[in-house]
Amino acid sequence: MSEPELELLSRLRDEHTRAKFPPHLRGRDIEGEAMVMLDANIAGCVSSSLSGRLDEQRRSTLLRCLAALEEVAPSIGDESGAIEYYEPLREMATLANESGNAKAQ
Repeated sequence: MSEPELELLSRLRDEHTRAKFPPHLRGRDIEGEAMVMLDANIAGCVSSSLSGRLDEQRRSTLLRCLAALEEVAPSIGDESGAIEYYEPLREMATLANESGNAKAQ
């Protein structure tokens, strides 16, 4: 990952850490996905990628979460800022995945 991408990922993670989770999504499953766990799993994988290379388990988790996020995004709609909360999460997951792929080569 280039230095600008690393800085972007770090900045996005810091902003996401300060963001308020949409209250209406607490304890809610959409398309079979627990929204709190989707958030937590992506955030954990992103933090791991900032600390070093993603192992296969985290890479697999990250890819599954990215696919799940793509699936639930249309169902989230724009209710109460949910899209604004999850869009940076998707961007972070994509950057972390790309970083992991680059480090694995």
